[in-house]
Amino acid sequence: MSVSRFVLSLVVAGALLGGCAKPVSPEPRLADTAKLDPIATSAFVSPAVARMEQPLPREIFSPRNIAGRTLAVASTSDIVLKPGEVVLTFDDGPRVGKTSVILDTLDDYGVKATFLMLGSAAKANPRLAQQVAQRGHAVGSHTYGHVDLSKLTRQEAINEIVKGEEAVAAALEGSGRAAAPFFRFPYLSQTGFLRTNLLQSGAVVLDVDIDSKDYYRDSAAVVAQRTIARLDARGSGIILFHDIHQRTVDMLPAFLDQLAKKGYTVVRLVPRNGKIFGRDLITAGMADESAEQL
Repeated sequence: MSVSRFVLSLVVAGALLGGCAKPVSPEPRLADTAKLDPIATSAFVSPAVARMEQPLPREIFSPRNIAGRTLAVASTSDIVLKPGEVVLTFDDGPRVGKTSVILDTLDDYGVKATFLMLGSAAKANPRLAQQVAQRGHAVGSHTYGHVDLSKLTRQEAINEIVKGEEAVAAALEGSGRAAAPFFRFPYLSQTGFLRTNLLQSGAVVLDVDIDSKDYYRDSAAVVAQRTIARLDARGSGIILFHDIHQRTVDMLPAFLDQLAKKGYTVVRLVPRNGKIFGRDLITAGMADESAEQL
């Protein structure tokens, strides 16, 4: 065999061996996919891009404890909040299918609220009323039937308040928890006579600093955004919600998330003493029907 033919055979053999040992080409990197045929690469690029664009599941971010201090109060004037502090209140309940879900959400964030119950609702759902109290929330009253007290005579208004308080107290019997002396006027409608007599009897009248207006037919997102905006403008305060609306149930987790992110804490209100209502009830005989209504 000549030298030239021998050299040629070595070159051919090397080419064949090199072909067998050629490494598999790596898959293109995501950054290089723009240079590739979009049809050929869509099978492996699109799912990756989709996964990157999807928001992370909320479950990854466990709720934060935003519980603040506990404030023992014996009068309305005792409720003095610092910047960044809020009090959560829920009116008109309890309501089956809604109040219990709200309780679970509040537990997720380690916070306690004040529930101003209608006597009629507490009477209809005593076990649910007891559950609210047993889970550490304050239970106050909101009249019996949610009437505008300013449109009643003094005697009628007092009777309505007393009937509501007695119904709430009765609903809590056997729970090991007493009703708190907290009261809120329906529609925030009051008279000087009624407010004065409630305060003199030892009631703690809860006013409202931030009205969520969750009774409007808005989406849960709108309710949360509106409430946060009003809170940010004021810096602290007592917030009014209602545990009878589905939109309130739906918006509460997002709202509490925002409180956590913005550094707010939730103050727990408790009565300063442990008596039933912490006071003497106003009595029907105290009103002077002949006097001019304030």
